[in-house]
Amino acid sequence: MLVQGEKAASLRIGTREFAWGARTYVMGVLNATPDSFSGDGVAADPAALERRVRELVDEGPDVIDIGGESTRPGAAPVDAATELARVLPAIEAVRTHNLVMPISIDTRKAVVAERAIVAGADAINDVSGLRDDPEMAELAAGTGVPVVLMHSRRARAVITELGGQYRGVRYDDVAADVAREGLELLESALAAGIAQQALIFDPGVGFGKTPAQNVEILRNLETLRDVGLPLLVGVSRKSFIGELTGQAPADRLEGSLAAAVAAAAKGADMVRVHDVGATRRALAVADALFREPV
Repeated sequence: MLVQGEKAASLRIGTREFAWGARTYVMGVLNATPDSFSGDGVAADPAALERRVRELVDEGPDVIDIGGESTRPGAAPVDAATELARVLPAIEAVRTHNLVMPISIDTRKAVVAERAIVAGADAINDVSGLRDDPEMAELAAGTGVPVVLMHSRRARAVITELGGQYRGVRYDDVAADVAREGLELLESALAAGIAQQALIFDPGVGFGKTPAQNVEILRNLETLRDVGLPLLVGVSRKSFIGELTGQAPADRLEGSLAAAVAAAAKGADMVRVHDVGATRRALAVADALFREPV
């Protein structure tokens, strides 16, 4: 068994082996929602879903993350039936185009995760860090699938011209506090019987952090190595990039690429992005510059 502070060397998600440290892996976003902050939601539009799946698969992500409930600041929650009606066709569409593409299900609900795994999902990406649904940790332990534990804090959302964000959230030291609370998530997951080798940590950029705190997390990403898990970082098109560039979500490609490269330079193992092809090309250069050959 691993101990806290010691990261596993690799992780199998579906049929693909992720060798941590070899390169920065890319998780492609498939939003099966009508109200995604990034403007790429494809809910209730089979033709749009088909186009988006074909585009994503062709761009070659290492894993596709499918979500049916918007988690943008201020978004209204949806029930499990609605979420399932969105994500199950998306999983089927991906599997139609690629039988072996690793799929993660982005959900806080155990019933959605369970049905998604039966339908072909290979991992769980829970933005609540397994805290919202008391049955989620038991499901994860029972299935043995990889799990992304994301850090978040509940905070008041503010809707601006550039999208939803959080303000007035207090941290003593945001990177150190996120690392400490990440360790607490890890301890809870281990207590529930989930293997440490199956876990990934996401510091939750944009989830209960102000724009300035999001920047501070990226500047000090090395601190999060103390959690002892591979790091997944989601920065694509987020509102802090809009604050820095003045651009709407659809026009944040350059800022998103800069943030992804910065995350890779600081040790991110995987980045979650909307623009897979452009990000892969940027990371090919970044990894050559910043990573030691393994």
